[in-house]
Amino acid sequence: MRCAAGASVLLGTALAGAHERAWVDSRGILLAVTAYLLSVFLLWRGLPWHRRPDGVGHARFGAANVVTSLRLSLVIWLLACATAEAYFAPGVGMILVIVLAATLDAIDGPLARASGLDSAYGARFDMETDALLVLVLSVMVWRAGVAGPWVLASGLLRYGFVALAWWLPWMARALPPSLRRKAVCVLQILLLIVALLPGLTPGLATASALIGLLTLVVSFGVDVAWLAARRETSSKPLQGTPI
Repeated sequence: MRCAAGASVLLGTALAGAHERAWVDSRGILLAVTAYLLSVFLLWRGLPWHRRPDGVGHARFGAANVVTSLRLSLVIWLLACATAEAYFAPGVGMILVIVLAATLDAIDGPLARASGLDSAYGARFDMETDALLVLVLSVMVWRAGVAGPWVLASGLLRYGFVALAWWLPWMARALPPSLRRKAVCVLQILLLIVALLPGLTPGLATASALIGLLTLVVSFGVDVAWLAARRETSSKPLQGTPI
């Protein structure tokens, strides 16, 4: 993960370039370093869950998790840019970094399955990286002046769902696999990227962010309704990991 972080910082800096009106200052760096150290701790703590379905632990971290680590490092670099005190206005270079971070999501899953190193750990690592990317993109859209603070709900819904599960145990039950859930995640990221495109009219950019949020709210609503309908029945708890 350390190599992936270094590579992503160099790649991000090269792509963004000095011409971008987005800088990483001391505040952004402090937040990024904190997020990175926390990520390393959680990844290390969750390693016992990197195992086969029969319970036998994988001997290697795996190339798929390295790809996800690279993606996470890119997202943390974007977090540093999005939270810097300087005026934020993403240009072409910044969009390229965002697209790269999003595109790598299509690689890690198939790579894990092809290498026989897929696990609940890797799936959770991938999901939480997606969630952080959505949160960072929503902060970028807000800071770029495309939408009001309401757009932050796009990134906070996932964490609100997790927080509610601590309070309402029935919400922590395992959800069935869902193509709809995966498609909405991809659509949400795509619409937030569209909202950040340079030259897009303010109306279209705001509409893109709003459509993404509404779609996400409906998707979460479907899952909450499914869980609520089964809250009185016995169900296997979510077999999650600490990451």
